[in-house]
Amino acid sequence: MAQNQTKPGTPIKTSAPTRSTLKEVNSTPIKFIFDKSNYRLFIISIAVVAFGFILMSGTTDIYSNTKIVIAPIVVLAGFALGFFAILRKPSSKVD
Repeated sequence: MAQNQTKPGTPIKTSAPTRSTLKEVNSTPIKFIFDKSNYRLFIISIAVVAFGFILMSGTTDIYSNTKIVIAPIVVLAGFALGFFAILRKPSSKVD
């Protein structure tokens, strides 16, 4: 049994992008996922979590009120601020 061979179609001509099309592509502004305020809040939340762990550290008086109550609340507040910083929608500026 012989197979039917078909001729390929006409080739599609593609041209290299010209400088004008490259300028159009590169002129579109880059839009980031997060805004400057999101990064600021996230850095603050990292600092708050670190401060909470510093409050929790130490070897003296394991059962102090600071170590078992205040420090975990500070750490959880830092994590909550971090989640807020991630989930906060950036302000949309209309140009």
